[in-house]
Amino acid sequence: MSQDLVLLSITAVSIGFFHTLLGPDHYVPFIAMSKARNWSLAKTSRITFLCGLGHILSSVALGMLGIALGIAVNTLVSVESFRGEIAAWLLIAFGLVYMIWGIRKGIRNKPHLHLHTHQNGEKHSHTHHHHTEHVHVHDTEQGRSLTPWILFTIFVFGPCEPLIPILMYPAATESTGSVVWIACVFGSATILTMMTIVLASSFGIRFLPVKKLERYTHAIAGATIFLCGISIRFLGL
Repeated sequence: MSQDLVLLSITAVSIGFFHTLLGPDHYVPFIAMSKARNWSLAKTSRITFLCGLGHILSSVALGMLGIALGIAVNTLVSVESFRGEIAAWLLIAFGLVYMIWGIRKGIRNKPHLHLHTHQNGEKHSHTHHHHTEHVHVHDTEQGRSLTPWILFTIFVFGPCEPLIPILMYPAATESTGSVVWIACVFGSATILTMMTIVLASSFGIRFLPVKKLERYTHAIAGATIFLCGISIRFLGL
């Protein structure tokens, strides 16, 4: 391995780490949905990994195509920018729709008292949720299978902005194998950082005292993803 490739590999690790750390869209949606959907850490890991893989491979495929066809790097940067616009708007739309659905669900599931009278004349009351069991069935059968695919689609559109111009094209001056190596190094650093942040946060958030807000966890998750999309689209995070 040449000295240039070693330096490029170190750069790939550094950029992969900081690019992910400074981009809340890489981890906030998974943390929010893991809490709202009550995903296990194992399921959260799988979904985060697959979405991260789709995120990386879409940019790698575009970069390899550009190198093979001799497309100018500025053209590919423009394409990546356009893909980023699409991903940001998809994130905004998904967060907004999910937030509205979560608010509606939270209102419908408002706890209330039921009064019961027994045959012996004794009376007692208890707090009751009309929709809890019904909603949980639908979460299991539909929501839990659909949400990961929505996130995966959003992440496939999401570009890895520094990968093509800063890493893949310089590596192409060495060899095709160097391009593949650099893409793997960058992808590994990105996905590892994503999973570390998501899993650590998902584990820690379980200990927060949010019992009173439990029926609004879906609305909060949607609002969080919506604001994340807004920050990406309009603040350039």
